[in-house]
Amino acid sequence: MSVLALTRIRKAVGTLNPTPIREMAEYLPRIALYAASTSGYERLENFLLRDLSPRRRAESAPALIRNPNEREPRAYDVVIYDEDVPAPRQAFVYRLDHEHQLVEKILSTHQHLGVALAKHFLPFRQLFVERVIAKTCRENTLFSLATALPDVIPSIIELPWAVAEFASDTAFLTMNQVHMAFLIAAASDREVGYARQKSEIATVIGSAFGWRALARQLVGKVPFGGGLLAKAAVAYAGTRVLGLSLDRLYRIGYTYTREERDRVYGDAYSQGKRVAARLLHSLRPDLATKLSGQSSHAPVTAAESQIY
Repeated sequence: MSVLALTRIRKAVGTLNPTPIREMAEYLPRIALYAASTSGYERLENFLLRDLSPRRRAESAPALIRNPNEREPRAYDVVIYDEDVPAPRQAFVYRLDHEHQLVEKILSTHQHLGVALAKHFLPFRQLFVERVIAKTCRENTLFSLATALPDVIPSIIELPWAVAEFASDTAFLTMNQVHMAFLIAAASDREVGYARQKSEIATVIGSAFGWRALARQLVGKVPFGGGLLAKAAVAYAGTRVLGLSLDRLYRIGYTYTREERDRVYGDAYSQGKRVAARLLHSLRPDLATKLSGQSSHAPVTAAESQIY
């Protein structure tokens, strides 16, 4: 990687401020609980507090309020009803056989609480992290495509915090991956920031060397303009591998073996090509149709078969 490219990465990453993410994580959401019996309340509390460390459980438990004063509903961030008690329409209702649906609905409705809910209550953590990874993958894929199309302006396409002066592929992708690392750490009840995540951020920046070189190789070797989708798929796959690796590190203390990483990357690359094709169709349907027709009878290239 050139000195200029590395300078751009360092400058772009330096614009990220982890403080807002730390503040989101430090907020303890107040959750009102309604149930018909003591056993119902215990069921709700055990669901929300399950598998937490004794320290985290002690800190999170006070946020759960049984049968609060109904005249003060705005004092609570989330209100959950047990399935055995009547609930208003569209309310969050806990059902033993549909716990995942409750988590999905709460995270979708209260997106601004995602980091805090994931940190303080384990049932929200995995889905929130998955959504962070998926969103970052999509943004990086979109940016990689958009910067290759002269008639598309990336800064106005779902990328509100992209800064124009850092709008090279490598700088933006790396900056977005560091942002993802902050969010995953916060949701995983880990310390957030440059000093606290030295090794993780070093891995993200170091990976930028490989992704950039591989993307350029593919653009040059894949025929008929298909390198556009391959390049975007690399952005998707590289981001997904990093995100899943960080999630695994924070959950169980170690990341993938080389063999596991190869498998995860291969799956992510295939998925990334499909995502890139859909995004390209929304940006340039004419070009997407042309590439789709060519790829139907174009053989797999050496660059694609040796993607990692």
